[in-house]
Amino acid sequence: MVALTRIYTRTGDDGTTSLVTGERRAKSDLRVDSYGTIDETNAQVGAARLHLADHPVVDAMLARIQNDLFDLGADLSTPETGLKPGREALRIIDAQTDRLEAEIDQLNAELSPLRSFVLPGGSPAAAHLHIARTVTRRAERVMVELASREAVNPAAIRYVNRLSDFLFVAARYVNDRGATDVLWVPGQNR
Repeated sequence: MVALTRIYTRTGDDGTTSLVTGERRAKSDLRVDSYGTIDETNAQVGAARLHLADHPVVDAMLARIQNDLFDLGADLSTPETGLKPGREALRIIDAQTDRLEAEIDQLNAELSPLRSFVLPGGSPAAAHLHIARTVTRRAERVMVELASREAVNPAAIRYVNRLSDFLFVAARYVNDRGATDVLWVPGQNR
């Protein structure tokens, strides 16, 4: 466990931060941006959960996801190199993505097939889930860019890709199982 007795350290006042390995990186570094965007995703998921009193199953799924997102942040903040001997990095594993897929299938089984793209909205819970989905997609883009420059756990990229799918399906599910989805009507306002 982590024990934080002092919140400010002043070590980041120069625009750098420390990775798990102790290496200092600029706060604008892609690795820092990747786990920072995952942190933002987690905050958006937390905001969505405030609107899920009528959906305890989805809320429980999101609670597990929030914990996974901390695991993902730890994964991204620990580069493959530089670990001290005997220290094992916390990594996202395929079982976490498998669980997401099972939960997507569980929720999606109760939805009617889509006949149009869905516009973000419908209910407050769905709107927040769509915001979380778009932040997740941004996190994925940063992670893929980071992976083009240095090693990134492939299971982490799979997880975040699947997470955006989960958030989309969850948004539809909380919109009265898709009945109150707001659908795109191509060219409607021409």
